[in-house]
Amino acid sequence: MNKIVKIIFIFLFTISIGVPSTFGQIPDNLILSFKSGNTKVLSGYFNQNVELVIGENDNVYSKAQAQQIVSKFFREVQPEEFSVIHTGGEKSKYVIGNLQTQKGMYRVYFLLKQANNKPSIHQLRIEKQE
Repeated sequence: MNKIVKIIFIFLFTISIGVPSTFGQIPDNLILSFKSGNTKVLSGYFNQNVELVIGENDNVYSKAQAQQIVSKFFREVQPEEFSVIHTGGEKSKYVIGNLQTQKGMYRVYFLLKQANNKPSIHQLRIEKQE
């Protein structure tokens, strides 16, 4: 019985060391929202104001305005796949990824910061790759 208790203790200790902080990882459903073009889920992560660069739209927009712009973009390009290339940061997180669409490949950059104990997108940039 002692051996089982030790194994369980070691297992739980190992897991607790490997568990990231609340803001340690980028939420999966955020990543999936790019792949599926799900603006409703994506905009749920928008800060009240978002610095947004998509095509000719390059400004700081309200959450509602940013949702409309991104929704229009997703309708036009029809996302098919999203892959994360790089993530980083400590207090704030950034993600760089590739968005494959029916209209071609786009590079996606976004910056997440903690707001009200949840990650929120403060900057989003989507640029066409030539």
